[in-house]
Amino acid sequence: MAVNLKGRSFLTLMDFTPEEIRYLLDLAADLKRKKRIGSTDYSLKGKNIVLLFEKTSTRTRCAFEVAALDEGAHVTFLDSASSQVGKKESIEDSAKVLGRFFDGIEYRGFEQKVVEDLAKYSGVPVWNGLTDVDHPTQILADMLTIEEHIAKPLNKVKVVFAGDIRNNMSYAWMYGCAKMGMHFVAFGPKELADQLDKEILEKVNEVADYTGATIEISDNVDSVKGADVIYTDIWASMGEEAQIPERVKILTPYKVTMDLLKATGNDDVIFMHCLPAFHDFETKLAKEQMELGYDIREVTDEVFRSRHSVVFDEAENRLHTIKAVIVATIA
Repeated sequence: MAVNLKGRSFLTLMDFTPEEIRYLLDLAADLKRKKRIGSTDYSLKGKNIVLLFEKTSTRTRCAFEVAALDEGAHVTFLDSASSQVGKKESIEDSAKVLGRFFDGIEYRGFEQKVVEDLAKYSGVPVWNGLTDVDHPTQILADMLTIEEHIAKPLNKVKVVFAGDIRNNMSYAWMYGCAKMGMHFVAFGPKELADQLDKEILEKVNEVADYTGATIEISDNVDSVKGADVIYTDIWASMGEEAQIPERVKILTPYKVTMDLLKATGNDDVIFMHCLPAFHDFETKLAKEQMELGYDIREVTDEVFRSRHSVVFDEAENRLHTIKAVIVATIA
């Protein structure tokens, strides 16, 4: 069946069928191939997109800007300091204004409701660059990376997310695995598992029943056995320093180490991370916290720099998958 996503917003993978996600992954692979050989269709020539950033970013901003420019679009960047969105002007009013100027809107910030309201009121496709509960463009990049490194169809792949299983990447992976029939394990402390959104778990398990996916929550290291992918994310961001002592205490047993990779029993297991990562003490926050006695590294430097790590291939694929989302929805 032909897939047509023109005019659609990209707010969460839960809005898309497995066939539509497959289409985006195939399109991303094709666009990546074309970029490698220096070919482009300039499919976005004459288009204008705006990037709304309440949260700072390296990969998301660069990926959206380069993706759009590669295909001939013009990009406007607005952060919290350079616009009235949500301050002097409501999200509804801002959306209606921006929809008159732009062919597509990207939002990276906090509440999922904001990106949903932008889509509701703007009249143009809206793309979720990250919210507190989801990160769908990251999961597309991760899936493309998995297909490049693991010689299995996605529905035969087991992904283990280790650490803070309540965060947006853990939820985003639940959505992606449920949709694509994959095996997902949230591997973290029981006290965090008890805080998972029960409504979300119910929804992903309903999807999993249909696609044949497996969604597990576990604090037992045996759950990593047979994993194809070990995935993690940072335990604390800038501004969350007050929570670091407790985070380090409960999450250190779930740090990604070579011993954890060995526990998978898979010599070809790959390590993935959405980045940025605390893997050494070359960042200001990691260095300051270590001086206070807190090792906030969610992954060891040994793993991060090992042959198992594909984090920079993964980072590059943000560009190609985001380009696919833009092209598919507004070209």
